[in-house]
Amino acid sequence: MIVLGLSGSLTHDPSAALFVDGELAAAAEEERFLRDKHAKRRWPLQSARYCLEAAGVQPHQVEAVAFPFAPFGFLYPGRWHFARRYWYAPDRALMALFNGNRLFRRNRRAILHLMGQLGLDPQRCPFVPVEHHLAHASSAYHLSGFDGKVAILGIDGKGEYATTFFGYGENGHIHKLAEFYDPDSLGGVYGALTQYLGFEMLDGEFKVMGMAPYGDPERFDLAPLIRSDGRRFSVDTTLVNTVGLRRFKQDGLGYYFSPKLVEWLGPKREGDEIDHPYVHYAAGMQKLLEEVSLGLIETYLGDILRETGRLCFAGGVALNVKLNQRIIDLPHVKELFVQPAASDAGTAVGAASFVAAARGDRLRKQTHVYLGPAFTTEECRRACEADPRQPVCEVVANAPEAAAALLAQGHPVAWFQGRMEFGPRALGNRSILGDPSHPGIADRINAQIKYRERWRPFCPSILDRAAAEILQTDHPAPYMTFAFRVAEHWKSRIPEVVHKDGTARAQVVSRDTNPRYYALIEALERLRGVPVVLNTSLNRRGEPIVCTPTDALEMFYGSDLQFLFLEDLLVRKAG
Repeated sequence: MIVLGLSGSLTHDPSAALFVDGELAAAAEEERFLRDKHAKRRWPLQSARYCLEAAGVQPHQVEAVAFPFAPFGFLYPGRWHFARRYWYAPDRALMALFNGNRLFRRNRRAILHLMGQLGLDPQRCPFVPVEHHLAHASSAYHLSGFDGKVAILGIDGKGEYATTFFGYGENGHIHKLAEFYDPDSLGGVYGALTQYLGFEMLDGEFKVMGMAPYGDPERFDLAPLIRSDGRRFSVDTTLVNTVGLRRFKQDGLGYYFSPKLVEWLGPKREGDEIDHPYVHYAAGMQKLLEEVSLGLIETYLGDILRETGRLCFAGGVALNVKLNQRIIDLPHVKELFVQPAASDAGTAVGAASFVAAARGDRLRKQTHVYLGPAFTTEECRRACEADPRQPVCEVVANAPEAAAALLAQGHPVAWFQGRMEFGPRALGNRSILGDPSHPGIADRINAQIKYRERWRPFCPSILDRAAAEILQTDHPAPYMTFAFRVAEHWKSRIPEVVHKDGTARAQVVSRDTNPRYYALIEALERLRGVPVVLNTSLNRRGEPIVCTPTDALEMFYGSDLQFLFLEDLLVRKAG
């Protein structure tokens, strides 16, 4: 069966994914084609066209279009919960009760129009809506490769009305155990504090996570934001997750926190420094998220986890690697699978996998995220020849070894190879690399190439045969979705990828999934004695990860990078 998944239901992160006979054949985010981060208020036209072309699928062959947003009846508890909790904004409360599917109708019209642009006939290829959190759940469960009974967790800002999902999967079917509804949203509170700390919601949450280790979580008690007894939780909407007149406003913009929060914690943070008391607020927010989440996991999934030991996790909060570290540390969790595209971009995968499974396909385990466009060396050469800045190009006989030699000399290297990654992490195909044993390389990349906050951490890509010794665990970690404690005797050997709290958000690289990247790290190991490379995404601050050779050249010339590998081409700047 051929199923096309399309996302973008919540006005950000539109994407497309294509399943062919149970296998995820292609997936891409629209932002990469439009060069507009998060592609807000756009639809996945270019990414859908790419998926069909990459898989060699004609429009008439597509048997269903899956979409991660569904309508709900008048008696659906989420609508009534929303109305009760937003009583102070009666227009919104009444809208939820009496016109609660307006966003679904808008989405449906837009996708039907998009299907027409793609040449898909809704009479023959049905539009199939899937509940947003079932799509998240499916993206993790159906692609985890786990057999038997499996616990499923979903935490994000919100879908239609739900914000948090607990369930389990068994024999290919997903069973819902409990849900919580807007405005009671753990992801929403974290997003509101993200805004208060001076970052953009839906983009800066990982910056808050990166800032947290610099602060003291005991310095300020943020528990008043979320009241929880371990079985239920309720957000204080006089402080966060606010709407209407309760919102704090500045320079004509409304925020998801209130003036009362500012009165309590002080002025909204501005600038790029990790200053007091804001680092402590970040630490307190991270602690609160972990404590509430772990309590709910024990309540709703504890028995299943003690029985099976396996958990699947998706939703935007699943990208919080510190929370994932705490989950892995639970005594009854043997293995955690986090969908690498856990945020809303991944719901295209989830909706399509849910429909494919419901129609009888057996979904194959996801083993990599290299699902986007690829370019030949000749195509890369033509891009260089067309560039008016006249980059200097040469074909190298062994690109991994040539790149490793430059890294060993202390140079950052841009590495553009193979199919583009799907999801927020560059995993060795659209990456900026550095030698993690070379002092100062992280600061140099932050200041001169990425143009981002100097305190932001970098991630290590580690050869699989060395990962257990460095990370002190053999837990699978192919996607940079977990933080691990770095072994003491390794911290001084790879200091540029160890965060302030002694952890690293690691990618364990296998030869099977990325032989070229594996060869590069092996070559660096021969030169420097460390089976690790510093890895960050090939983009500048505020931009999507590059997609094409032309994008890579724009990034190259817009930074102090000196060396760019485009497949077998080594590119330098003229002069």
